[in-house]
Amino acid sequence: MRLSKGNFILVLWRASSLGAALLGAQASAAQKVFNVADFGAVTDGTTFCTRAIQKAVDAAGTAGGGIVEFPSGSFLSGPLELHSGVTLQLDAGATLLGSRDLNDYYSPSANDGKPKPVFHHLIHGEGLHDVTIRGPGTIDGNGDAFPDPHEQIKRPHNINFERCENVLVENVRLRAAGSWMQDYKLCTNVVIRGISVFNHVTHNNDGLDVDSCQNVAITDCRIDSDDDGICLKSTTSVACRHVRISDCTSSSHCNALKLGTESGGGFVDIVFSNCTVFSPTNSTAINGNQRGEAGIALEIVDGGTLENVSVSDVKIRGVLVPIFLRLGDRGRPYGRGQRPAVGTFRNVTLKNITAENCSPLGCAIAGLPGHPIENVSLENISLGFEGGGHLLEFEHKVFQPRNKSNGVAGNDDPTNTKRRITERPEAYPDCRMFGVLPAYGFYCRHVKGLRFENVSLRTSTADARHALMFDDAEAVSISGLDMEGSPESASLLRLVQTRGASIGGIAIRSSADLLLQLEGEQTKNIVLDTSGVRGVKRIFATTADVPVDALVHKP
Repeated sequence: MRLSKGNFILVLWRASSLGAALLGAQASAAQKVFNVADFGAVTDGTTFCTRAIQKAVDAAGTAGGGIVEFPSGSFLSGPLELHSGVTLQLDAGATLLGSRDLNDYYSPSANDGKPKPVFHHLIHGEGLHDVTIRGPGTIDGNGDAFPDPHEQIKRPHNINFERCENVLVENVRLRAAGSWMQDYKLCTNVVIRGISVFNHVTHNNDGLDVDSCQNVAITDCRIDSDDDGICLKSTTSVACRHVRISDCTSSSHCNALKLGTESGGGFVDIVFSNCTVFSPTNSTAINGNQRGEAGIALEIVDGGTLENVSVSDVKIRGVLVPIFLRLGDRGRPYGRGQRPAVGTFRNVTLKNITAENCSPLGCAIAGLPGHPIENVSLENISLGFEGGGHLLEFEHKVFQPRNKSNGVAGNDDPTNTKRRITERPEAYPDCRMFGVLPAYGFYCRHVKGLRFENVSLRTSTADARHALMFDDAEAVSISGLDMEGSPESASLLRLVQTRGASIGGIAIRSSADLLLQLEGEQTKNIVLDTSGVRGVKRIFATTADVPVDALVHKP
């Protein structure tokens, strides 16, 4: 089943009540003000102020909480350790600058005396409760001082909270981290709202990462990043659960709205709504693609369960691929655990999504043999592509995956309509990983319970590939499909080894030769309703191995 109305309301209720609870809990603790200038911090942006600022933070913590205020000016600092009940307040015109010397940073102590890899952070809090960072000032990590792509673990994050409860980050401007901009791990009751992120100075410049957290509300945020924009991860056995992302804009050279790549604990009860996605216009790509990779990327590749996910009312512009869904088997273990088994991907709704000016690559919904992506609904979807994909070579640099060591899928068909798509179960998931797909709209492989309702697929130039292709599919439903044809096209719909499909409500914009191609000895129980269909010469064709009774045609 898909995300139920009750679950959706529960997520919204948690998000709205969470913000009110945080404000109430921190109002009493934020009465006393500790101005960092009163503790010796200098506003010239060149004097090192770490000790002075930390003294102010420690004083607020000792007092049981309070506001640590940064007045107008620039404050140069190394890492700062927060305390429960403390609010960092950056006034208008205030900027907290991260040190450009990696020697000024330190790593938090190992957990329980056991060594563990840790990142460096400008602002860090662990095991805290009731902590706030708020603007309207700026936190600038000076991340361009850390350009080495092989030293992610040493490059500082601007903000890191781990195992914290009741976290509020609002109205602050975040700039130029040495790695991820902000990382929230194993936290509960987190509100992030009204923030502005610009992160385009070095590698791994994610905009916002939420890892193994529960009860999270992210609203009214503006994210512009080189690497993934708004990204949920699960690098532990704990799932990201009850997370709501709404009314945000995300612009990324990689993936704008993403679940994964790390997915050990999985993602359960996640809602994206009323968001806008577009390619960055004021930056040059470092990690990804200049025009942005995937608008929506839902991935489960390291075990775990992706379940009850809703993505609705999203507008996408100018990325390579608007929608990319992947169940893979990279199998990255976390901690000292064993390699995880293949995860589960089920119960996902994509609704009211529009996209324009997308590349010819095509969208993939790809599981693995014996491990299908299950129960995915696409409702009221309108996607616009450049077209011409039957003329493209995968080897074009735009369409090569980021991690080239994973290999490059070859092109054994110069028209891209019947080329062999390798499984690549252990590869890093990337919307470019399969190359130019045989379908300009959706290529769906190893799926079960896939539903298309009121879906429109357009191309600005002619494209001879299929509009939709299914391979090893079960229980497919198509109700209302408006698609672009081409006089020289292959079949608009292609079903390979498909067990059960109901197809109706077809509209074709321009003339095409063939509507439906059936292939494979397992293909059966296909019902095709072509009432009202115009602009196609032939309704269906079958290969010799398809059972004679596989298709029921209703003219």
